[in-house]
Amino acid sequence: MKIVIPFLISLFCAFISFSQTGTLRGHIYDAESGEPIAYASVQIINSKEGVISDEDGFFQLSAVPSGIQRVQVSYLGYLDTLLEIDIISNKIKYQLIYLTRSTIELQTVDISASKERARTEIQIGQIQLSKENIKSLPSIGGEADIAQYLTALPGVVISGDQGGQIFIRGGSPVQNRVLLDGQLIYNPFHSIGLFSVFETEIIRSVDVLSAGFNAEHGGRISAVMDIKTREGNKNRISGLASISPFQGKLLLEGPIKPLKKENGTGVSFLLTGKYGWLDKTSPHLYRYAVDSNFYAFAKKDTSLSSLQNLGLPYQYQDLYGKISFLGENGSKVNIFGFSFTDKFKLANIASQKWETFGGGMHFLLSPLQSPVRIEGNIGFSRYNLSLAEKNTGPRSSSLESYTARLDFMQVGKHSALEYGLELISLNTGFQFVNPFNLTISQNDFTTEMAAFVRFKYQVNKFILQPGFRLHYYASQGQFSPEPRLGLKYLWSDNFRLKMGGGFYSQNLISLANNQDVVQLFSGFLVGPETSLFKSGSNIPVKSRLQKAMHWVAGMEWEPFNLFSVSVEGYQKFFNQLISLNRNKRKATDPDFLVEEGLATGVDVTLAYKPTSFDISVAYSLASVFETSNNVRFPTIFDRRHSLNFLFSYLAGKSKQWKWGAHWYVGSGFPFTQTQGFFENNNLTDLLQTDILGGNYPLGTLLSDEINGGRLSYYHRLDVSVQYTHKINKFAYIESTFALTNVYNRQNVFYLDRITNQRVNQLPVIPSLNMTVGF
Repeated sequence: MKIVIPFLISLFCAFISFSQTGTLRGHIYDAESGEPIAYASVQIINSKEGVISDEDGFFQLSAVPSGIQRVQVSYLGYLDTLLEIDIISNKIKYQLIYLTRSTIELQTVDISASKERARTEIQIGQIQLSKENIKSLPSIGGEADIAQYLTALPGVVISGDQGGQIFIRGGSPVQNRVLLDGQLIYNPFHSIGLFSVFETEIIRSVDVLSAGFNAEHGGRISAVMDIKTREGNKNRISGLASISPFQGKLLLEGPIKPLKKENGTGVSFLLTGKYGWLDKTSPHLYRYAVDSNFYAFAKKDTSLSSLQNLGLPYQYQDLYGKISFLGENGSKVNIFGFSFTDKFKLANIASQKWETFGGGMHFLLSPLQSPVRIEGNIGFSRYNLSLAEKNTGPRSSSLESYTARLDFMQVGKHSALEYGLELISLNTGFQFVNPFNLTISQNDFTTEMAAFVRFKYQVNKFILQPGFRLHYYASQGQFSPEPRLGLKYLWSDNFRLKMGGGFYSQNLISLANNQDVVQLFSGFLVGPETSLFKSGSNIPVKSRLQKAMHWVAGMEWEPFNLFSVSVEGYQKFFNQLISLNRNKRKATDPDFLVEEGLATGVDVTLAYKPTSFDISVAYSLASVFETSNNVRFPTIFDRRHSLNFLFSYLAGKSKQWKWGAHWYVGSGFPFTQTQGFFENNNLTDLLQTDILGGNYPLGTLLSDEINGGRLSYYHRLDVSVQYTHKINKFAYIESTFALTNVYNRQNVFYLDRITNQRVNQLPVIPSLNMTVGF
């Protein structure tokens, strides 16, 4: 009894104390543009209670004592704001906060935000990028683009200047989930490989989840790239126009209904478009590049007059538009649409065209007196692709997806709970003629449904984040239970340990050939519904899904001010991979093969970021193997060694000069060597066939050792210098001179096995970009 009574009194006092507290919730915006400010600090004066805002500028403080509270809001690059806010017991107080810019450099701001994220988020296998990060690199063609920045990230492998393929920590492109404002994008990179479909100027954030991602994402077995765009300017009409030898672009944004600062309501629009015209400018500006790279294959069958008009074979167009409706309490609705096209034509070798178009609606609801916030997406996207190649039959692929998603989020004092539902409907079709003149085609419709929950809890120095996803594949009639886990230990203010992992699945299959050194065709289809057998046997598999298991472990360390070290090791077990049987010889042969894979690696990044310059070095050691028919071999993107060196420097009294350099070195990709040649006579008409004296097209005999050879090392140095002249507070002129492949390294792109003729990646290319903003 002596113990029970004091315990009940303590419990009663705690209840009374809690009942005398309320919740402070709000959003933090830039006073000039109305843009959300992510990772700003919100602190109760004379208290240890504080929190940072998320990427939407949202923050919430629970269990705040009732009464008048003095709250300080701060973020480097902005003036501190001090507010007096009346907190009412058992109520939620919503507060709009507008910060005014100061003169502190943005580079320092980015460092501060990174440190705050590191102390409050696990970030296992995760790198978050902003528009400013992307623009800090040397801009090829004078145009900063996320495709160029991704090549500088540890664990990311590119197929080169041409081809537009990104491989993330051992995963092929089909195994990476790419989202634009919640909508699936199936081919995010143009054929030239230097530019993506995403406009840098409208990017709010990019999350690259390279391994061990949690339960909110699924349907892919390797990685996730989540791109979110910002709303248009809420206070004034603004925009820019840009022109370079590579492309031209326009951006226009502004208020339809100006922002009301007292309640945060308003309507804005944003429109952007870019058009790639390198095929038209290169015959005049980069004639040497065309001569050395592409004419050798065209001269046999093309007249001299036609050759004069040939250029680098790339053309693309990207359009994006958004209308944003902002409501009270931070609620909002965004309606958006997009259209992306790409054309690639290499004379007498290949001609490819793809297009993506779609749209959707994203909404965020923040009921004032509810602890739960609701976020959702609905929309669709369609992808069409066609390819015609020399000496092979045509290929075509189409994919249409409809998506709907609903997330529920609840934030506590030391915890956060997120749960939701997701629905995806897929309609795929393809047709392909293999080397043995057999036509393989498939048309399918399927549905995927998923439910997930993720819980984050911080206690003392530990941050724990378990998650669980239940994914249902209707065409397979199968549930896939997928536990996930993330963990971080805050050893000290400057040193942290982290780990994570989970189980993953997907039903989407790529039509790309992993035996091709250069992959041009990026078609898709859903997994087969017929029986599949284990590699090299007649034993049926239990599941027709592709499956993987990840584990990641690493550390973050800031040994001294402005210097950081990051190390992560990872392993991805691709327990079951399914690929198209491209060498099917008879109609009775299986259409699909079952394979296995293993990706292992370690990534090390060193970064030093003072106010005026930025230096970073990233090294990756990795291996990626597949096993098919009991034969183990490296994949065509198995790059063992990768090294990135990045440098940027701001100079001038008002930092109007920006210098940048990026040097990338990568070991050679594997390929299957040629063993010999034969006359390819299919003997379809023996009476008319001259077996002894006839001349027939040459075929190739490949080595029994799959991918036993290695191409030469790929390396390239890019530099740029940018000058910004400010006309007034809003208007400016920006000039950028860029030099791609400074020392003119001849990196191989394509080699014809029969003629032994070689096409290289891009040679040294100078460019000048002019941008006018207002």
